[in-house]
Amino acid sequence: MAATLVEQLGKDPVRAVVITDCVNLIDTQVKQKGLMLKMAYGTIKGVKAKFVPEVVDAMLDEWLGKLQPHYEKWSVEKKSTFADYVTARSEDVAEDLLSVTDKRAEKTSHTTVKKLYGKMRDSAKKNVVEAIPALATLLESKLTA
Repeated sequence: MAATLVEQLGKDPVRAVVITDCVNLIDTQVKQKGLMLKMAYGTIKGVKAKFVPEVVDAMLDEWLGKLQPHYEKWSVEKKSTFADYVTARSEDVAEDLLSVTDKRAEKTSHTTVKKLYGKMRDSAKKNVVEAIPALATLLESKLTA
C-alpha cells in the first residue's frame, strides 16, 4: 500500500516546505479577496507574527487526514492527476478541510481570532473552494508515490 499523505507530506524535510507553501498560498489567496477578509487576516497576523505558520503546522496532519480518503479513492483508479481529482470534488474537500478549522476555532483561546473566524465562516467555504486547485497542485507536487 502506498504511503499515506501524512507520511509523504507531514514529515520533515517535506513538512516544512509544505507549511511554507501553504502559508504563501493563503497570503496569495487573501490578496485577491475583498477588504473585509484582508483586514481580518491582517488582524489575525497582528495577534502573533508566526500565527498563520503555527496554525498550518498544528492542523496539517488533520487536514492531510481529511484528504486521505480522497487520495485512496484516487489511487485506485488514477484516471487523472490527484490535483484534478481533488479539484473535481472541491465542494466536499472544502467541507472536510473546514471541519478541522471549525474544531480548532471552537477551542482557541484567542478571542479576537475566534470572533473574526465566526464572522468570516460563511464565506470561508467559497474561499476554500476557490483555493482548492492551487492547494491540490501544491500538494501533488510534493507527493513521492
